[in-house]
Amino acid sequence: MRRFLKALTLLGFACAALIFGLLGFAERTVPDELYVAQDRSPWVGELCVATPEDQAPQVQLHLQGNTAVQAQGYDVEVKLLNLFPVKNSHVTVTQRRYVVPGGIAFGLRLYTNGVVIVGMDSVETKEGSVNPAKEAGLKEGDVIVSMDGQSVSRNEDVSRIFKGCGGHALQLRIRRGTQEMDVKFQPACSASDGKFRAGLWIRDSSAGVGMLTFYDPESRIFAGLGHAICDVDTGEEMPLLAGDIVDAHINGCYKGTKGAAGELCGVFGSQVMGTLMVNGNTGVYGFMNASSALTGKAVPVALRYEVKTGPAQIIATVDGKTPQYYDVEITKIYSGPDTQVKNMIVEVTDEALIQKTGGIVQGMSGSPIIQNGMLVGAVTHVFVNNPLQGYGIFAENMLHTAENVAAVQEKKAS
Repeated sequence: MRRFLKALTLLGFACAALIFGLLGFAERTVPDELYVAQDRSPWVGELCVATPEDQAPQVQLHLQGNTAVQAQGYDVEVKLLNLFPVKNSHVTVTQRRYVVPGGIAFGLRLYTNGVVIVGMDSVETKEGSVNPAKEAGLKEGDVIVSMDGQSVSRNEDVSRIFKGCGGHALQLRIRRGTQEMDVKFQPACSASDGKFRAGLWIRDSSAGVGMLTFYDPESRIFAGLGHAICDVDTGEEMPLLAGDIVDAHINGCYKGTKGAAGELCGVFGSQVMGTLMVNGNTGVYGFMNASSALTGKAVPVALRYEVKTGPAQIIATVDGKTPQYYDVEITKIYSGPDTQVKNMIVEVTDEALIQKTGGIVQGMSGSPIIQNGMLVGAVTHVFVNNPLQGYGIFAENMLHTAENVAAVQEKKAS
């Protein structure tokens, strides 16, 4: 009897530990804000149940027709196994959105808002080696916004102002992350030619090839890449001043192998397809020119809870200018509330694509992921140690950014 009680006690402790562990996991992974389409119920995982608070007029979980339109949002109580309270979340009812999936290759030209510091060198003076940038407190990745009150957006602007300063100290306005600050910069006189040098390596533009993820015919907004354009040297997000996208022709590929990421090779065309408006962590966004608007069939955009592990397809252009469908498998989904970009793991299973590219390669970022007839996401990154696999972003996250861009532009126009 004593052994039985001891075993029962241990079992009780084990069950309690399991339940507390599951409660902690659920609390971290269930978002405070849930989005649900008019024709769907909120889904909070296999083990949790979401029950409307105050039992609102059986609008409950299945919102359809006019009822859904009237109920813009409601609160739910999330319970583990429908027994243990986890948290309260707010459900926002959204209209099902439709977009035209892309998969076409585009060339991207971005000009920075300010100039990005990508390197700092020492200058040999008569007194010895000095590093003016480090002495001023500058860091790689800083963005020079102005010099002595003059705005700069091109490398030539910086060079001209330094040459005309006569060796006098300059007041630099720099942006570091989200903060701006002023620093005093003293150029150094080179012992070799007597000219004043800054010892700075800077960049004012970027270009590359990517995939268009989707086009919204209602707002004329396009979305691509699924991640920000970052400086190749510093890894920092490039601040957008202006830019556009042009048509591109893929004429080759360096196949991806274990330990070495592959890359699509393409050439830019002369047709300007659209204007860049945003370079952010969920991708690049802008307005598509009417002459370049995608005319394919629109598909519904899946909300994150509708994305499932299992078979899917990506649309990509890896040869010429014609997009093709390729089979993939969504092997893992990260649905935590703080996960905005690396939302899923995708594995290429299509032998034709593997033969052409070795899997996912650079230049395929933004390739739409289609599952069950819906746009569920876009390919964003490749695993260097396994080119068959890579990360993807939820289409829902990209759509939210696209809607914000459209709203801002509409407000400016009004």
